[in-house]
Formats: sequence, C-alpha cells, structure tokens
Amino acid sequence: MPEGHTIHRLAAEHLRMFGGRSVRACSPQGRFALGAARVDGRPLVVAEAFGKHLLLGFGDEESRVHVHLGLFGKYSFGTGVPPAGVSAESVRLRLEGEGGFADLRGPAACEVLEPGGVKRLLDRLGPDPLRADADPEEAWRRVRRSRLPIAALLLDQSVVAGPGNIYRAEVLFRQGISPEVQGRALSAEQWRGIWDDLVVLMAAGVRSGRIDTVRPEHMPEAMGRPPRVDDHGGEVYVYRRAGLACHVCGTPVRARELMGRNLFWCPGCQRAG
Repeated sequence: MPEGHTIHRLAAEHLRMFGGRSVRACSPQGRFALGAARVDGRPLVVAEAFGKHLLLGFGDEESRVHVHLGLFGKYSFGTGVPPAGVSAESVRLRLEGEGGFADLRGPAACEVLEPGGVKRLLDRLGPDPLRADADPEEAWRRVRRSRLPIAALLLDQSVVAGPGNIYRAEVLFRQGISPEVQGRALSAEQWRGIWDDLVVLMAAGVRSGRIDTVRPEHMPEAMGRPPRVDDHGGEVYVYRRAGLACHVCGTPVRARELMGRNLFWCPGCQRAG
C-alpha cells in the first residue's frame, strides 16, 4: 500500500496539471459514472492529502472526491490524448484538461463525500507528519495510554496518519527503539524523536518520490557496499533485510509478523531495555 508521502505527491501533481482550470471527468469503467458527472466541467480548486487519503474539490462545492488507493490502486498521468478502448476499461476515474490526463485504477475507495462525510473521515485520522497543521501531541496522548507495541501504534492511522510498514520499521531503527516497547512505556522525548524523524523522512520522500532512510555515513559509497536492489527502491536499514547484517552493528536483521504485517528490526541496535 502506498505510504503517505506518495499521496501528498499525487495531490501536488493534480494541482500542477489541473489546478484552477476546468476538467473533463468520466468513468470509463462505469463504476464512478455518477460521481464523475457531478464534477465534470468544474475547475479543480482543492487537492490535498490527509495520511493515505486524497481529497479533491471542484468548483464552489464543499463536497470532495475521496480516493484511497488501498493495496491495488494506482494513478497514471500523461499528456496528449488518453488511451481508449481496452486500455481504458479498468479506469475508475479519468480527469482531462489542457495539461494532460490522470487515470485512477483499482482504488479501495473512490467516492463523493459531503461535508459531513469529510469531517467523519478526518475525525478518525491521527495527525499527518506531512501537514503543517498536524499536532504531534494529539498522537502522543493516544500513544502514552496504550499497552500496544509502538510498532503496532505507528501503523494505526487513527494514531498517526500516513506512515506504513517501511517508515514504521525505519524510524524505530533510527531512534534505537525496540518495536516491542509498549506505547505507555515510551518517554515524551522518545515520542518527539519518532515524530520529528517521521517529518524529516516523509518530507524527503515527497521530494524524491522514494523512501531513503540511511544516513550519509551508511550509504553504499561510504561503506563500500553494493546499493540496495528492491522493487521499493531506496536505501534502508532494516526493511526487507531479514537475515542480512545491520549496517551499523553487524547483527543479523530479524523479522516476524505483528498484527498481520511483516516487522523488521535489529536486536543489536534496538534493545527492549
């Protein structure tokens, strides 16, 4: 599932291509035909991300088109005339304008939310480290009361909106915190370190379009090691590195399942005590 930095990049791309200009909207697949008809011909005036949720606003309406990519959703952007025929049959929502087109395929959610629905969506989300209006204390109030491991809390979108499995594993490594530590056992200083690091790492992801979490002194060129080769790209410390030596201490990285998700950590650098 795309992590929060990807959704912020999508919001920025929508504004770049369509912001302030009327767009043509349709649903070649047919499953969002009524919603597309509702915004067709209106200018895109709002495109913003809240965690893993994209909200698009058109014209002077207070309703929003809500998109959640889920596990299989993806966007493709292009210039010129969008593809037709068989290639369009899987497109849930297509936006077209002078700057090009955006095709949405396979989302977990693509719907029109009225203002009340938007409020209910945002009310169930925790603060987003990539938003200027985020309040880390709101997340801390939930973390410090919880008996759940911090690794589980960081994937709970009602606690922090945006981080996924990669950012979760990497920020805990960088802060030297065991994923098993209960939320209530963290100090306020430790939580602030996690939050501040998420802000830095995720903002870098927005700029580059990939997740890189390794400090300069541990990059391939600094250590004389080959670069990471993985579909997700980016240099990381522990994510998908089970059994390999930690870049910092040499201890084999470990992995196990926690609440249905793979968890990666270094027992040498992330001691429970």
